[in-house]
Amino acid sequence: MSSDTLSEPVSHDIEVKRSRFLAHAAPVDSPETALAWLARIADPDATHNCWAYRIGAQYRSSDDGEPAGTAGRPILAAIDGQGFDRVMVVVTRWYGGTNLGAGGLARAYGGVVAECLRRAPRLPLIAMERVELACPFADVAEVHAAIAAFGAAKEAERFEAEGVHFALSLPADRVEALKMRLRDATRDRVRFVEG
Repeated sequence: MSSDTLSEPVSHDIEVKRSRFLAHAAPVDSPETALAWLARIADPDATHNCWAYRIGAQYRSSDDGEPAGTAGRPILAAIDGQGFDRVMVVVTRWYGGTNLGAGGLARAYGGVVAECLRRAPRLPLIAMERVELACPFADVAEVHAAIAAFGAAKEAERFEAEGVHFALSLPADRVEALKMRLRDATRDRVRFVEG
């Protein structure tokens, strides 16, 4: 199953029985980035700043003083339910004077996040793969043409006595087609280096 991240930070707020819930969501690439964003976005004057992040197999959440399981887990469930990855969500709550109960809290936290992410601009996550290859000098133009045709990024290019060594990064689903094109176009003179 493929997932998306956010293309930009977003926010959404709701009011439930005079308590205000403000969700802030942002794309993140590491737990450190997620926690740094939490430090910037959390409101020290609010009643609670509950949060969760999902970065691949890594995830964490916090109820920040709310009853156990009523905030962090519903936030994480909303992230997963909307099909997001590499996302951090902080929900800031200002208490409005009426207790919502465990079910009410879980619905409010999960609901504000689900709506925030439902409206958010998505950015598909594409699995990238690194490919290294070596070719004779005569085939460098063909390699450059293939790099452009397959949307590959050239990470390194090293000139050696017998030719050029390339390190490329490209979408994983294009790797086999790139290899086939280069083998055909250079009469199999391109050598792929197994990492």
